[in-house]
Amino acid sequence: MLYESNQRSVLKAISWRTWATITTAVIVFIFTGEIALAVTVGFLGGFAKMGLYFVHERLWQRIRYGKKEIPSFVLWFTGLPASGKKELADSVYQKLKKDGLKVERLDGLDVRPLFPETGFEPVDVNRHVKRSGHLCAMLEKNGVIVVASFVSPYREGREFVRNLAKNFVEIYMKSSVENCEKRDVKGHYAKARRGEYRYFPGIDIDYEEPVNPELVIEVDHLPHEAATKQITSYLKKHIISKK
Repeated sequence: MLYESNQRSVLKAISWRTWATITTAVIVFIFTGEIALAVTVGFLGGFAKMGLYFVHERLWQRIRYGKKEIPSFVLWFTGLPASGKKELADSVYQKLKKDGLKVERLDGLDVRPLFPETGFEPVDVNRHVKRSGHLCAMLEKNGVIVVASFVSPYREGREFVRNLAKNFVEIYMKSSVENCEKRDVKGHYAKARRGEYRYFPGIDIDYEEPVNPELVIEVDHLPHEAATKQITSYLKKHIISKK
């Protein structure tokens, strides 16, 4: 939630009245041809109106009529490894941040080091997702928008987070295992096929697709910029502009 500070109102008043004062002085000079009179009228008028502008701004800041509160929400990207979750989540995060919204970014790779004992068996993965979901819900409760990207391959974990959050938007990054493997520049799929990884979604365990996600991004057919626009358009229509 953004608000107008006293300092910002003062700066706005100064910048606005500076231009207005110059304009007034020029007009007076054009009609009278007297520089001293033009400067005096411009200065006195500008000083008086600057004070009035500041008072006007502060009064309107106290009036709630016409103000719109933007609700916080959890934007949860899920999908197979190398489906493009992190990249698209980063793009949406930057867009929301550019719009001046209070937003934080969480990614599975960033959160996991906080719990180094966490393994990759299904029970460990679900525990990790639930812990991360608690963090997201706490941030959301405090008015922070959260953009989170986790493989979160099990429906149980994702539904747990959905029930914690007040406004939960699940984005399923839909892609085939073959195409994800082609995008995998780090070679995780190859290691999983060689048996170096266990419980790897798409190779030796199934990724449980969302049943009713808010958005499905067809990763293999939709360009990155179009996907970003699709998500931000959904948010503006269903959450940000809902009230």
